Amino acid sequence: MYIHREGKNLLLGLAAVILVIYLLMIFFVQHWTFFHFLFITILLAFFVMVMMFFRIPRRVFTNDPERLISPADGVVVAMEEVMEKEYIKEECLMVSIFMNGTDVHVNRYPCDGVVEYYKFHRGNYFVASYPKSSVLNERTTVGLRLTNGQKIVVRQVAGTMARRIVCYAREGEHVKQNQEMGFIKFGSRIDLFIPKSFPLEVGLQDVVRNGISPLCTVTPSTQTQPIES
Repeated sequence: MYIHREGKNLLLGLAAVILVIYLLMIFFVQHWTFFHFLFITILLAFFVMVMMFFRIPRRVFTNDPERLISPADGVVVAMEEVMEKEYIKEECLMVSIFMNGTDVHVNRYPCDGVVEYYKFHRGNYFVASYPKSSVLNERTTVGLRLTNGQKIVVRQVAGTMARRIVCYAREGEHVKQNQEMGFIKFGSRIDLFIPKSFPLEVGLQDVVRNGISPLCTVTPSTQTQPIES
């Protein structure tokens, strides 16, 4: 396990604050009581909780060009047919993965492809499990064209606590399956929009892991041409 780069400055700052508080207590508190020790213990526990939020466990990734691999850790909370209006612009199947505070919060590309579309949307901070959060909350939309020509969308959605979405996608970039796409700080949701022809391999309330869990099988396109590698 290691700490993601998005959390290093925050953890260093938090460690400095805790150290200053501890030194001030040593200087000013002459008789330590149970409550003083409890206070320091709570501060250290909080530091460990934040550190665990930014943890990146060592994993053996699933590399399979015939499947889309989960872009996030979490629970599948929604599977429904919707109109994707930004990039695919047709009826798709939306698979939503909700990440709670204990999940790993790095996001990865579910497949090889080219980033053809990227947009950041300002918005609200409703609870990420709320169905309308996909279109009302702060979010990023990444449109990918697969190597067989099919289009998918990966959308990062902010939640009540997640006030910071980091996305590394750049239009025109060739990306690889399980490559880092971004990071959402402090709990949120990922929506994956896929063609309705892709057979699903997960169900509602299934627990998935980024870079490991297959979500669906990729079917050949009958309307688009493969991209050039």
